[in-house]
Amino acid sequence: MANIDRYISAEAFALEGKAQRLQPLKRFLAEHEDAVLGLLAVAAFVVIWEVVIDVAHVSALFMSPPSKVFAAARNELASDTIWHHLGVSGIELVFGYVAAAVVGIPLGVLFGWYRRAKSAAQPFISFFSAVPRVAFLPVIVVLVGIGIVSKEIIVFISAVFPIIFNTIAGMQSLDANLVKCARSFGANDRQIFRTVALPGSVPMIVAGLRLGVGHGLVGVVVGELYAATAGLGFYMAQNAAQFHTDKMFFALLVFGFAGMVLMALMEKVENRFQVWRPR
Repeated sequence: MANIDRYISAEAFALEGKAQRLQPLKRFLAEHEDAVLGLLAVAAFVVIWEVVIDVAHVSALFMSPPSKVFAAARNELASDTIWHHLGVSGIELVFGYVAAAVVGIPLGVLFGWYRRAKSAAQPFISFFSAVPRVAFLPVIVVLVGIGIVSKEIIVFISAVFPIIFNTIAGMQSLDANLVKCARSFGANDRQIFRTVALPGSVPMIVAGLRLGVGHGLVGVVVGELYAATAGLGFYMAQNAAQFHTDKMFFALLVFGFAGMVLMALMEKVENRFQVWRPR
């Protein structure tokens, strides 16, 4: 009987030790559940993709399995060609997006604060925001050619309107009680603009900047697919025309990862200013 008790105690002690060793893993899974589920879903998708192409004997001319895409990615990243295309696309995105922010925020503040300025500009804003961005490409190419500048302009056009609209919305969504309180203390329009309007509109401005990143990235892709001599979109179109689907999918993955990283960074910045949003 004593031997049985000792055996049970030893087993209980071993189970308790195993449970304690699993505690950090359980805590990690609980804290990062969304990320773990997302990674598992991606892994399952990649496996299914590979198996379906292998079983169905799909030609590499039309669809490449993940193994070939990853092999192409390894080879391309070891060469200078892809880095040249990435650099061109990065320059187009940065310069076009920065120009959109520099122009869009002041215009949004102006139109949001002064009603008559917005009324005067409304026909132009409505027209340019309603026209699909692709429709501007022939005009831009005729004016400035197919170099980097044409893609910077299309990125600017794509990103500037979300920034303007969100900035206007931020300026017009101020807490009326804060404005009345400021006026009750004798604040003039300039002081209200500087101490109430601008700080209160920052969350919406940052949200517009986040949307502008996504629209700007779309502008890079569209511009390079339409007319370009370099850039990731040009690299993608060139390989698609030659039925190099592994390199084509690699370029698509690069665009996707770049968009995910940029949007995640902008979401962190936006969350930083959420406490400034009017309640």
